[in-house]
Amino acid sequence: MFNRNRNSQESDYHTQRMRMVDEQIIHQGICDTAVLEAMRKVPRHLFIPEKYRCSAYTDGPQPIDEGQTISQPYIVASMTEELELTSGSRVLEIGTGSGYQTAVLAEVASEVYTIEIIAQLAESAERILNKLGYKNIFTRLGDGSIGWPDAAPFDGIIITAAAPRMPDALLAQLADGGRMIVPVGKSVWESQNLVKLRKTTQGIDKRVLYPVRFVAMHGEIEE
Repeated sequence: MFNRNRNSQESDYHTQRMRMVDEQIIHQGICDTAVLEAMRKVPRHLFIPEKYRCSAYTDGPQPIDEGQTISQPYIVASMTEELELTSGSRVLEIGTGSGYQTAVLAEVASEVYTIEIIAQLAESAERILNKLGYKNIFTRLGDGSIGWPDAAPFDGIIITAAAPRMPDALLAQLADGGRMIVPVGKSVWESQNLVKLRKTTQGIDKRVLYPVRFVAMHGEIEE
């Protein structure tokens, strides 16, 4: 009986996930096939505390531990698509959080290096990612604002918390032609914009994508 109930629940989650992609992700303009496939595959509900799982596939952010959140599905897909990844890309993620965005990146890219400053979140995310069998994810507990210089350069860098200013240390770790996606703004209560940076031979090309609301980034960048 227990297995039948569990299988039924997983089937329901699968149905919700397919609907999420069709009605939230594709409907809002995401068209990268690798990103869409990743969103269909990664079980979002496993990255959310059990008491909130009934809302795992709704169109909005969800709370996780330590006062943090998991971004709404569209934002995860959009940020991933804007990185312009290929199957050979190497990505740095700042702010592992629940590990959901990490898993989506790992489905699209060759290697994902992810840093989390909150120990409880880092441990929980690593446990879930290992359980799901990811071999191309490398985790680190520490200050994401200084990056992962010994693994640089990266084809893409994604920051899942709002930076008060452009993170120069991370820009230096971008490969030539690399892209960085970063929410810029001082706090969740102030204006924030999602910004796309591209490293070129002439310097850094900057484009503002759209307004967002993220929790604040911590570490040296706060000083």
